[in-house]
Amino acid sequence: MGKVLTVGEIMMRLQPPSYQRIMQANSFDIVFGGGEANVAVSLSEFGEDAVFFTKLPNNVLADKCIKELKGWGVDTSKIVRGGDRIGIYFCEKGCSQRASNVTYDRANSSVSQMEISDFDVNEVLDGVSWLHWTGITPALSDKATDFLRHILRAAKMKGITVSCDLNYRKKLWSKEKANKVMSELVTYVDVLISNEEDSKDVFSIEADNTDITSGKISKDGYVSIGKKLMEKFPNLKNVAFTLRESISASQNGWSAILMDKDNVYASKKYMIQIVDRVGGGDSFGAGLIYGLKNGYSGQDTIEFAVAASCLKQTIEGDFNIVSVDEVKKLAGGDGSGRVSR
Repeated sequence: MGKVLTVGEIMMRLQPPSYQRIMQANSFDIVFGGGEANVAVSLSEFGEDAVFFTKLPNNVLADKCIKELKGWGVDTSKIVRGGDRIGIYFCEKGCSQRASNVTYDRANSSVSQMEISDFDVNEVLDGVSWLHWTGITPALSDKATDFLRHILRAAKMKGITVSCDLNYRKKLWSKEKANKVMSELVTYVDVLISNEEDSKDVFSIEADNTDITSGKISKDGYVSIGKKLMEKFPNLKNVAFTLRESISASQNGWSAILMDKDNVYASKKYMIQIVDRVGGGDSFGAGLIYGLKNGYSGQDTIEFAVAASCLKQTIEGDFNIVSVDEVKKLAGGDGSGRVSR
């Protein structure tokens, strides 16, 4: 079946205990995570051969990070060592009507300074059948855009399936820069993952009859976005959207849509009592990749991906530590939460 390679930045996450605000905190819990690394861990938990590629400094923090990834079964052998630092972000968890807040301290991280000369692209792609990246990586720096473009071009020449989560981050780059860069890089993509905010911010494509703030979502509107994205990028085979109804920071409605050229598959909706929503989109991406890679039907794929990401948002930290059987159990209708004895 081939390996799944994910390419991007992993950071050290510092979070006050419980629901404390940063101004209250006297200590921080350490968690490692990042969009593409989160996908690799999820896929490894599903039994896939997952490889994570990045650049990390030669220090004990990076050593601890790599040890964490290895502990979850992720192949870290391709990671380049060098540069000055690992990126950091501070996460203040929201609750009820108080939103979560993220503060980045990631400027000049090692991966943002990656040079094409730092690695052999053919070696990195050896044995790979699927490559996943997010819009966060090219937002880090022009150098990051260059090395990612280099990998994507080589991947397409080798016939590797490529997926991308748009993941627009306004704290990293402007909408104008994102549009210019992503309009080129998405031409290498087969499977695109988004939500309405990202489609609007990056490509100025939005749905009618949808109000994200109030939680009002039109599935028909998302279908129209998907069609527009496929018209803009004829290379796309699938487009998927997560539909988050933000009732509060603690309660969200969660569902999704998967599209191909001819069909639309809509998942069931879950009402989630949020424990930690960071990594929710990444766990959806991992579930989507798993379903598509393993020949699931369109409907089974979207149900698996949504169930996987529903479970993630009940787990502390960035990583989705669930098995295929647990996901299938929820996707099959068992969401009672009864103790398993």
